[in-house]
Amino acid sequence: MTALDFTPALPEIALLTAACAILLIDLFVTDARRHVTYWLTQLALLLAAWLTLALFHPQRVRADHLFANMFVSDTLSDLLKLVIYGTVSLTLFYSRSYLAARGLFRGETFVLILFSTLGMMVMISANHLLLLYLGLELMSLSLYALVALNRESPTSVEAAMKYFVLGALGSGLMLYGMSMLYGATGALDLNRLAQAVVAGRANTIILVFGLVFVVSGIAFKLGAVPYHMWIPDVYQGAPTAVTLFVGTASKVAAFGFMMRLLTTALPAVSFEWQGMLMVLSLLSMVLGNIVAIAQTNMKRMLAYSAIANMGYMLLGFLGQNSDGYSAAMFYIVAYVLTTLAGFGMILLLSRAGFEAEDLDDLKGLNQRSPWYAFMMLLTMFSLAGIPPTVGFYAKFVVIQTIVDAGLIWLAVIAVLTSVIGAFYYLRIVKLMYFDDAVDHSPIEARGDNRLLLSLNGLALLLFGVLPQPLMGLSIIALWSS
Repeated sequence: MTALDFTPALPEIALLTAACAILLIDLFVTDARRHVTYWLTQLALLLAAWLTLALFHPQRVRADHLFANMFVSDTLSDLLKLVIYGTVSLTLFYSRSYLAARGLFRGETFVLILFSTLGMMVMISANHLLLLYLGLELMSLSLYALVALNRESPTSVEAAMKYFVLGALGSGLMLYGMSMLYGATGALDLNRLAQAVVAGRANTIILVFGLVFVVSGIAFKLGAVPYHMWIPDVYQGAPTAVTLFVGTASKVAAFGFMMRLLTTALPAVSFEWQGMLMVLSLLSMVLGNIVAIAQTNMKRMLAYSAIANMGYMLLGFLGQNSDGYSAAMFYIVAYVLTTLAGFGMILLLSRAGFEAEDLDDLKGLNQRSPWYAFMMLLTMFSLAGIPPTVGFYAKFVVIQTIVDAGLIWLAVIAVLTSVIGAFYYLRIVKLMYFDDAVDHSPIEARGDNRLLLSLNGLALLLFGVLPQPLMGLSIIALWSS
């Protein structure tokens, strides 16, 4: 790899160039032809995906470094980026009618989404503390603006302010922790940082304090308890299309961030961060599932569901081995796939002047559309971890990880909290199939939305029955990390 070979970074370079070009082109596009900007955005994601696939070689372990070892392109980064491209593209497809009906089908929406996606890509490929933080801030600042995009809504503006203030606190914790890691080891490069810790050249006290701040920052981005305060308000206050983006793609990026920082830079102190993640996981599973029961707003209920699910995902890291990390990766992909279907249904049921976000809005859905009710049933079953959906296998592999690690008591709590969570998921099924419909208006949707949402829902069933391909990719990804 020569100093002038930028091939591994071509997806990032292409997406940055496309985002800047779209920003300029949109200045000359009228509102009536805003679909041009939309399709250019989809084309930019497709181009980035094609370039990433060109670099992807699952049959061999690959790790290309460039920019003075600050940037790494390997199988893990390729797979996570492909998941993000697909997630963002589906989000845009599901949200097209929703954004148009609310005057948000604008160039700045698409450009902010692209810049946030670019930040996620940088986080996933970062091999340096400064680059990790740069990617984190690029993603976060774009998300703050997206949440506040509907300036006419006081709820959205309030949610954006809360997100910004608490997000700045989380970023501050992260930056302070990184500075302490640098002070303890004298290294910013993740590989050199790991070598300094293994060789015993690090100041142990400062290193552990820095680790506490870094894990706190990661927990904030994941929305794990007790750093979950922003999740319910942002999920409810943001436009549903933005909520879908925040609740899916950013979770994949946060997982990549954890993999780079904890398993690449700090595996030698895994005992310390294992204890912290154990507490975060336990609190998230318990509080997320219990508080979700009291919610009547669908988006708020899914927010607490997200908190609980991040707790389950963290279980995979407690195994401290490649099997556990691959289980965590499988879980995050399964969760994102399920969340896409859930919020896709909310976007489908919403229309101009009406937000389908209350639980009562789902009453009698089977009477209005048996097919869409079945898609929502698959989504709820997957979130609850009921076979034969992908959510069941995802919960099974992370719980198996902690059983193998000897944490039987934590596995029992995970199973019990899953049973509690099943209550509020199955309540949705009861409303759809056994209650009379309040709204009898026909469900109108674009043809591409109907097709993609149906495929999304059926994928939950397919990967539940045949999880081996997705699990195999997760295992391959961990070979190179």
